[in-house]
Amino acid sequence: MTTTSCLTPNPKFDLVLERLVDLPAEKIWQAWTTPEIIVHWFTPAPWQTTECQMDLRPGGQFRTVMRSPEGESFPNEGCFLEVVEVRKLVWTNAMMPGFRPVQSQPQSSCGDFLFTAAITLAPEGNMTKYTALVVHADDTGRKLHEEMGFYEGWGIALDQLIAYMKTH
Repeated sequence: MTTTSCLTPNPKFDLVLERLVDLPAEKIWQAWTTPEIIVHWFTPAPWQTTECQMDLRPGGQFRTVMRSPEGESFPNEGCFLEVVEVRKLVWTNAMMPGFRPVQSQPQSSCGDFLFTAAITLAPEGNMTKYTALVVHADDTGRKLHEEMGFYEGWGIALDQLIAYMKTH
């Protein structure tokens, strides 16, 4: 299956997390597209995801609320750009639902930068090649996201996804 997304990683602006996961692509897709499941793994512990709403279609809403260990809530809202069932999920916080551009930088747990993220799933036998690509507007956004702990945080979240889906 081919997809139409034109996202190509640029090491100066983008971050990539790639792993071979011991789960079928269908289970990972289910974890990424079911709000009742996302709240169990999406945010690296000790943070929590307390809410998730999604309208799984291009232009549809992708909203989460994350809670810090201190109890502070951080809403994150954006929209889906591309949905290719069991293969690719692309969303951005640079647009609101309906492809409406953001009026100003959202206050969120993501810091002060806009990004587009793509999760790509490629079956490899009983496993899945999992790729998370996060595209930033400039090297400042990429550096900020990396310094916030992109690799550790997204890696922990993926570990939590795997652990949850292996028991559910």
